[in-house]
Amino acid sequence: MKITEHLAAAKDRTVFSFEILPPLKGQNLNSIYENIDPLMEFKPPFIDVTYHREEYVYSERENGLLEKKIVRKRPGTVGICAAIQSKYGVDAVPHILCGGFSKEDTENFLIDLDFLGIKNVMALRGDAVKSETYFKPEANGNNFAKDLVCQIREMNCGKYLDEVIEKGHNTDFCVGVAGYPEKHMEAPSIDKDIERLKEKIEAGAEYVVTQMFFKNDRYFDFVEKCRENGIKVPIIPGLKPLATKRQLSIIPHRFHVDMPDCLIKEVENCKDNRAVRELGIEWCIQQSKELIAGGAPVLHYYSMGKSTNIQKIASAVF
Repeated sequence: MKITEHLAAAKDRTVFSFEILPPLKGQNLNSIYENIDPLMEFKPPFIDVTYHREEYVYSERENGLLEKKIVRKRPGTVGICAAIQSKYGVDAVPHILCGGFSKEDTENFLIDLDFLGIKNVMALRGDAVKSETYFKPEANGNNFAKDLVCQIREMNCGKYLDEVIEKGHNTDFCVGVAGYPEKHMEAPSIDKDIERLKEKIEAGAEYVVTQMFFKNDRYFDFVEKCRENGIKVPIIPGLKPLATKRQLSIIPHRFHVDMPDCLIKEVENCKDNRAVRELGIEWCIQQSKELIAGGAPVLHYYSMGKSTNIQKIASAVF
């Protein structure tokens, strides 16, 4: 089923979903299953699987010159999605990026997903590689998520890159995109960011999943601003429980989100990371309950490959 169909079937009941990371290269699927199994009791209608673009490493050759090599540390998104749908009978939502893909790569990726019966994709621009300050699209690739959404929509209409194909098979993807309650770090203002989000919706996106946030009023304000600007699609809040003290600096730096002062103080007063983890669970439980009361269609948790804290949260909320 499409995500929009799952939401319609829920009939205004908030549902549970989560996101997983592919295992590091050289590992198998057991770690994925071990983290999914405890969460299946909460009946997620879909599970997101992230995609990780290439990274560059430099190795010294015998002549002393540096050689640039491309590595992918977390391959396997397509295979994991197929395994999830086969083993659990729930819809898998692969992430697909502009970065690292030419348009032909994207088309072939989508063809594989279509063959596997995968009906949903999350279309993202993706971040710059670590060696670059700013995002650079692949040669003959999509520059922005809006362009990626357009390409998916074209395939849904049977239009492929190969001009020889006058009318191809119509794919039937439901497309999700990212939203930023505290604005994307590259956007000059929240209003301009919402304008860009509306362009993605007009291009064919059917739902939005937000970046993580720790202040619920940011989500509610974001939804209100989106509605005022004519964005009517479901807006799903993304949540991540804190687990370590170090995340107080990592998360704001990497994801450009604001932490509540009271949460910061409580984390700083924790004796160790075990106490931080319990505090993060409690904070996320309260966030979750308030979001459900406020009518959030789904609570979508960023598991980061670990499920024990998500399980505790879901047990208290669903």
